[in-house]
Parts: sequence; C-alpha cells; structure tokens
Amino acid sequence: MTIFSNGAELQDELRRHDYIADDEFATVVHLATALERPLLLEGPAGVGKTELAKALAAVGGRRLVRLQCYEGLDDSRALYEWDYAKQLLHVQMLRDRIGELLGQYPDIADASRFLAEQDFGLYSEAFLSVRPLLDAVLSPEPVVLLVDEVDRTEESMEALLLEVLAERQVTIPEVGTFTARSMPWVILTSNDTRELSPALKRRCLHYHVGYPTLEREREIVTARAPEVSSGTAGQVVELARTLRDLPLRKSPSISEVIDAARAASVMEGVAPESNPVIDMRDVLLSTLLKYTGDVDLVKNRLDGTAPAPAPVPAAATVPAERVTVASNPANTTTAVFRGRGGGGRDAAASGARR
Repeated sequence: MTIFSNGAELQDELRRHDYIADDEFATVVHLATALERPLLLEGPAGVGKTELAKALAAVGGRRLVRLQCYEGLDDSRALYEWDYAKQLLHVQMLRDRIGELLGQYPDIADASRFLAEQDFGLYSEAFLSVRPLLDAVLSPEPVVLLVDEVDRTEESMEALLLEVLAERQVTIPEVGTFTARSMPWVILTSNDTRELSPALKRRCLHYHVGYPTLEREREIVTARAPEVSSGTAGQVVELARTLRDLPLRKSPSISEVIDAARAASVMEGVAPESNPVIDMRDVLLSTLLKYTGDVDLVKNRLDGTAPAPAPVPAAATVPAERVTVASNPANTTTAVFRGRGGGGRDAAASGARR
C-alpha cells in the first residue's frame, strides 16, 4: 500500500497524473490518508472533486469504487441485495434431497418445524450481490471509495453511510456484521445543493474546493490539453473567469474550459472573415455554457446591450460567484481568435481540474 510522507510528496504524485492541487489542498488530502479519515469535499460542480478520487486511486495503486448518489438511492443500490436467481437455483438443486428428508415427517407441522431448523445456506456471502459500500468493505485489497454527490440523496441515506464511515463495517441482518478487510480511502463530494447532517460531517475531514486561481487553471488546461498553446489557454481561462462573474444558471466548469481551449486551438488559425456564416464567438460559448438563457445573457453583456442589473436588497444574500462583475469581456473573447496575449484576474479560491 502506497504511503505518502507529506503533502508535498502527494502533491507531486498527483501532478504526475495531471491533477494540479495547491499546497493546502494536498496537505489536507495527505492528512485524510494518513489518519484514515473520510474526506468530505464541498464546492461548486466542476472544480475537480471527483477527479481527485480518480487521481488518488491512480497514485495509490488502488481500485476505485464509486457510489454515484441520486434522489431515491436506497440500500439495495448502495449496500447490497440478495441474488434471488442464484438462491432459486440452489433450492432447485436441493429439492430432491429435501423431498427425501421430508418423507419421514407425515405430519405437516413436524415437516415445517424441520425445515425451519435447517440452514440451507441461502443467506450467506455467496448469495450477496454487493454494491459499492459493501464492495469497499469486503475488498481484500485497499480501495478508494468515492461517494459522489452525496447531497443529492435524502437524509435517510446519510444514516446508512454512518456505519461505513465511522466503524468501517456493514451490518446485514440475515448474516451479521462484515468488518472492513482492508482500510479504504474514502472521498465524499457535495455540490452544496443542500446542507449535510452534522452527524455525517462530524465523521469526516472537511475541505471546500473552489475555482482555482487564473495561473493554476491555466496550468491545469495546458496539462490536460498539451496541444493548446499557453497564450490560447490563458485567454480562454480569462474568458471563463469573466463568465463566472455573471449571474449564470451554470458557471463554466474546468472540464468545459478545457474543451473550450481545445476548440479555440482548432479554430484559432481560421479567420472569421473566411466563413461569415460561422460565428467563432458563439462556437466558443457553446463549449462553456449549457443553457440558452445563459448564452443569451452573455451575448447581451458582450455586445453591451444588457439592461442594468436590478438593485439587490440589502437583506438578500447573493453567492460570491453569482455577483455581476464584468469589465469589457468582448476583448477577451475576440483575442482567442486573434492570437493576442491574455491577461487575467486572480481568484482567491484554490482547486483542481474536474
């Protein structure tokens, strides 16, 4: 099992797998692995929370076990369920033998009692269909357990996680308690769609992952898309950071910025005048924005035709990433296709690629 001596060593290993983490984030991840505590990552979608688990599995030489959470998730999809087809086949194989044994009990009540006292092995590990949580517990080799988007489940599902997170075990009423055969590294992610319970948070180390600084995001883009020039990457990153300052329904994620940089790299040698039917700006925005309303809002802002934003009541709480702060973004968009160098603004948040 791979053990990292400190956060810097883990940071270097993650970088070799194209996951760019800052010093603080790498230190927290190292502490989670060293203390064998679950790590809860909260933050907006697309900042690299899920990718951390994948990269951690790669650097640790571990298998990734992923539980993708969703509304309506229950224990049969998260923990286990019985393989009824296999149980039925087992019963059919025993049928003749059972008939011979029951022949000595002419009374139905006696035969029933006899059956009740028998253990036919139907409820044993051999007939379990394991799901991600039980898979991580039963694995003889240590794994990375990713519980992705845990905030999308109901609070009742969190209760099922507590035994796994706190005790590293799963209790099956018909069989008993299975204790972890190896110690998994556990990563939970949340997009902040709802507040998680204090009981769940208490059992985890916690870190908020935000959008990376301009320099770090540019480094992420060039690491993931080496065919993109540094200048083009910087210009696309600057455009994405401008869009994130607008009140969009969905801000561009890092993976979408990588796609946009690749698209810009493909098209940067094509002058818009060569094909007036193609609007280069619209093509680039299509890789960054996923909702028609967001596209219309951005085009209006870039063209300078958007109405002035309504004043925000003093009592209202507006998330930082939704506050409108735009400064001549049209130049940034055009620069991507003219090969100009791109400047940028820093952001205080640290993060990694998605």
